[in-house]
Amino acid sequence: MRKSDKKIDNTLIAALTKACEAAHEEFGGFQWLTHFANYSNFPESLTIVCVFDTSENLEKMYQKDNGNAFREMIISELKSVNIIDKDASQHIEFDTEEKCKKENDGKWHERLK
Repeated sequence: MRKSDKKIDNTLIAALTKACEAAHEEFGGFQWLTHFANYSNFPESLTIVCVFDTSENLEKMYQKDNGNAFREMIISELKSVNIIDKDASQHIEFDTEEKCKKENDGKWHERLK
């Protein structure tokens, strides 16, 4: 990773950490999030995966507003550090620990490939 890529990654991690802390308070069942990016095609290559404990809790979050509040919270943090794409909400995905355990025997490294 180039020095400039590492700087972007550290800024991104700081913004996502803030979003993660806020999400723990706001969304029941939210557990953690992670991100992936190819920095030679950034921010278009950015993918953020938000993980809930169960499908039921993920569904509750969707029932409120189709996940828009969660997405907007992340987008707001990305905007605050000037990391944003025109269609940033398309870079945010949701998953559950329950599904990973069932479909991938709890092996996130396989699931997130």
